[in-house]
Amino acid sequence: MTATAHFTGAAEPYSGGDPYADYRTADFPFTHLVDLADRRLGAGVIAANDEFFAERENLLKPGPAEFDPEHFGHKGKIMDGWETRRRRGVSAAQPHPSDEDHDWALVRLGAPGVVRGIVVDTAHFRGNHPQAVSVEAASVPGSPSPEELLAPDVEWTTLVPRTAVGGHAANGFVVDADRRFTHLRVNQHPDGGIARLRVHGEVAPDPAWLAALTTFDLAALENGGQVEDASDRFYSPATNTIQPGRSRKMDDGWETRRRRDQGNDWIRYRLAEQAEIRAVEIDTACLKGNSAGWASLSVRDGTSGDWAEVLPRTRLQPDTNHRFVLPENVRATHVRIDIFPDGGISRLRLFGSLTREGAARLAARHQELGG
Repeated sequence: MTATAHFTGAAEPYSGGDPYADYRTADFPFTHLVDLADRRLGAGVIAANDEFFAERENLLKPGPAEFDPEHFGHKGKIMDGWETRRRRGVSAAQPHPSDEDHDWALVRLGAPGVVRGIVVDTAHFRGNHPQAVSVEAASVPGSPSPEELLAPDVEWTTLVPRTAVGGHAANGFVVDADRRFTHLRVNQHPDGGIARLRVHGEVAPDPAWLAALTTFDLAALENGGQVEDASDRFYSPATNTIQPGRSRKMDDGWETRRRRDQGNDWIRYRLAEQAEIRAVEIDTACLKGNSAGWASLSVRDGTSGDWAEVLPRTRLQPDTNHRFVLPENVRATHVRIDIFPDGGISRLRLFGSLTREGAARLAARHQELGG
């Protein structure tokens, strides 16, 4: 584990104006990867030892934390994050908490996977942030209860050792643990508040589950699909196109800036593994005056070679889900959608089944990761 940008100490008290004006952050090398703790994937904070001032569920809320200097409740200042009460020692002679005292929260990842980086965001916690944090991970099958996760026989792997962090800052950590995890234990030492938790990595799906489904969405994040690259991410990330469910608002899809040249925009995907694609959905939900005008789909089997067009340039309608049954099954590991000339789509679904070779590679990788 290596900290890519290290912030320590409390920020200055809020003095009015933009609450993010003095926010400390940095560019981290892993934030292009999917957030495994995204609630849209099914993540949740299933337990915490203390949430006196602010609820644990706030940790995984989408978007940046908000701050209202006048928002108080009967327990005190209401913060958009997880905040525990102040810890105390055992007596007047020992008023300070011991070095081992800490608060914790258990997080179920929305999609099990390999963690590549973690952001512990203390936005707006200026003098009430934890002195240090640590993060552990475990791989537990099924849907374990908090009591089962806290049982002594559960093996926890340290992803972030106890490290001093800064208040009102995005504290980022690169993680080097090539294993598949399902749950995290986030510790703050000795107490305080954390606004948001982001857990970036690669989804590692369960091969047995995909085999049972037979036909599934080969590009979906939850099934191990990934966005490898995109021509434009100006208004929203291309990864939105393979999130679960239909888009409910415009920025929940992928939208590019307006082109003033003769080119076009595109996204390149890597499927869960080599597969046979049978049907395609291209959804422009909530994109009404800014949807793509046309789209085409091309595939490639392997990391190199020519792209083969399987869906010719086709007219798209705004705010519409378009369905296409391919004339024959198409074998692929990578897919590219081109939109013309610009605009956006909200979702891309590629339905099919893994090939025998793809299933075997996925099972081998699952075993390598300790699944």
